[in-house]
Amino acid sequence: MLRYLIPVAIILVLLLGWVLVQHLARRFAARHPEFGPAREEGLGCDGGCGCQARHCEREKHDHA
Repeated sequence: MLRYLIPVAIILVLLLGWVLVQHLARRFAARHPEFGPAREEGLGCDGGCGCQARHCEREKHDHA
């Protein structure tokens, strides 16, 4: 049973740590507007996709 609880606890701690990091980044961005808003991973059109009219579509590559 302990073999399962330890990995679950580790994953939970890592997830909570990431939530804390996001919170701290948002708070820092709110206190320092000169640096712009905090960029969230997976939001917006950063990540190599083509943006058109406020939505993001992944570029399609033909592998012929």
